[in-house]
Amino acid sequence: MIDIAMDMEQYDCPFIDTTADHGVAFAAVHWDFDTAQRELETRMVVEADGTGALDSGLETLQDHRNMNDVTLVRRQDDVAQIRTVIAETAAMRTIRNNGGYITGPFHIAEGSEIWHVGFDRGRDADDTLSELDRDNEFDIIERSATTLPELNDVAQNAGAAMTLIEGCRDLSDRERETLERAVSSGYFESPRDATLGSLADDFGISKPAVSKNLRRGERKMIERVVQALDDIDS
Repeated sequence: MIDIAMDMEQYDCPFIDTTADHGVAFAAVHWDFDTAQRELETRMVVEADGTGALDSGLETLQDHRNMNDVTLVRRQDDVAQIRTVIAETAAMRTIRNNGGYITGPFHIAEGSEIWHVGFDRGRDADDTLSELDRDNEFDIIERSATTLPELNDVAQNAGAAMTLIEGCRDLSDRERETLERAVSSGYFESPRDATLGSLADDFGISKPAVSKNLRRGERKMIERVVQALDDIDS
């Protein structure tokens, strides 16, 4: 399997057009392509710079020429979940006509979209990229060939991966910032390139305070790592 991550600008995509004009971003949580109707149904999470941006963004999305249906599922302040049905875009058609398929969630912000697409053969991937280059702007972020054992690992250990993601979400903003700074500054290296004192100075707090944030973050992540190891073993 050939897996390609690309930063794509589609000129006929309702989501891309909307993010180019409004302070909103879309992230797919579910997608399904109707081959008979040539439509893509998605469940999207919409994040906006404010409630006004969310209102105007949803209105623009609803009115787009390639948008067949928008349903507001729920909303809280400047975040919403929506169900959408859009007409097949030119880039989608090119990818599907060459045997390509979506392999992961896509994220859309500031007029471009991060796509993860797969192909069974490298030749199909090359042909697709050549055709896309004629009418679209895109950058290849990553291209990799995945072996069957690797695919099996991904399928079998999806639960463990979600456990680690949940651990990241459990972190408070300060705990995450402290862990990130500790890693980037070399606190966990041997010998250490940073100390509790230097971390405390970076955040403008006391050494006991930074130590507490660090320990809490470490405990949450280690607990999730142990759970993920149990998932892998089982």
